[in-house]
Order: sequence, then structure tokens, then C-alpha cells
Amino acid sequence: MTAPLVFLPGWCLGRGPLQSTVDALDGTIFDLPGYGSAPRIDDFDQAVEDIAGRLAPATPLAGWSLGAQLALAIAARHPDKVGTLLLVAGTTSFVQRPHWPHAMPPAMLADFAAGIAADAEAMLPRFVGGFNRGDARAKHVTADLLRLADPRPEAAVLACGLAWLRDVDLHAEAAAVQAPTLLIHGAADPLMPAAAAQALAERMPHAHLTLFDACAHAPFISCPDEFLAAARAFLHD
Repeated sequence: MTAPLVFLPGWCLGRGPLQSTVDALDGTIFDLPGYGSAPRIDDFDQAVEDIAGRLAPATPLAGWSLGAQLALAIAARHPDKVGTLLLVAGTTSFVQRPHWPHAMPPAMLADFAAGIAADAEAMLPRFVGGFNRGDARAKHVTADLLRLADPRPEAAVLACGLAWLRDVDLHAEAAAVQAPTLLIHGAADPLMPAAAAQALAERMPHAHLTLFDACAHAPFISCPDEFLAAARAFLHD
């Protein structure tokens, strides 16, 4: 019997924006460390080990944004635990590096992190609105994400997640992932450019990329029917 899908959310917003999508896929959500009832873990590698330790063998694993980075690391380091891999708005590195130009300049992330530390409540609507720029339904998607978001975790958890986004580089590990992989990505994503998804798909030996036109960083909200159709076709292939 195949294990149920496990989905890892992104930074800050929690499981709320993903809940109806994961329910429709008969899956379950693992909160990121420090969110909900999940214990806080400050080290990325320890978080990977903690999540991997709770997965059944050959689990269909999915992740959105920061959750996609965690899922990618789990698939590379624990191939027995991941049967199939679904990465939504995924990348190997959130910030630009010499070998990875398809990302945010480090200084931009540093400025954002400083703004979050100073006034998270003011910055978060700007953050969500910003990563929906270019989406054909940007205002609707932004409103839905903010309405559905979980209560925010403590400031130290938010800061830890931003540090992971600054420091984690999975470029080398991506090439080691053997699980069949589907990357679902918005062609208009300003946070994780489509070029990042294309480069990641090329690095992974068993990956396929599906790009949604006029869609930004949250395709499961922007084009839910198309998202579910693509995910179901992959997961039940």
C-alpha cells in the first residue's frame, strides 16, 4: 500500500493556504519546525533529519517554496523515504550564487529580513503581494493567502527560516535525487524565477517541469484546477 502524500509548507504562512489542496490530494501536512505544534529546530540539516525520520518508506513527498527545499534535501539524503517528489516553486538556492544566478540578490533578502525583524505585521502583506506580481489573479491570490495563513510563529522562527533561505545551497545534492520528480512552477514567479525551475529540472535525472502561464509563486491558489490535475496525473501515474 502506498504511503499518503506528505506536503511541507513554505515560510511564514503555515499550512492554511495549502489545506484544501492537500485534502483534495488525500494527503497530510507536516508543519515546519516551530510552526503549530512542531518543535522548533534551528539547524536546517537537523530539520531534514527530523522530517525524514517521520516519513514512511517510499512516501510521496511535496513541498512549497522553503518546504520544497526541505523536500529536495530529504530526497537527496534519504532516497529510501521518498517514492515521488513534487516541488512547487522550488529552487536549489533562494539567493544568487556564482553558480546560481536565478535568484534574489543577497542584499535584497538581508533588507527584507531586517524589515521582518522590525515590523513583521507591516512587511508580510508586502511580501505576499510582492511574490504575486505578474500573476493574472494577483489581488485575489494575495487576499486568499493572507486570509488563509496560520497564526504566525514567534519572531525567532521566522528569522531562522530566513537564515535558511540565505544559507542553504542544494545545487550539488539536486543531481543525486533518484525519485521521479515533478516541478510545478509559475512562469511569472518573481521570487523563484522560471529559469531557476528550468535549471533545477535539468540538474535532476528524473525531473519534469510544468510551467503555468500568468501564474506567480502560489499556483495552487492561482490556478487550482490545473494544479490539481497536474499533481494527480503525476502522483497516480
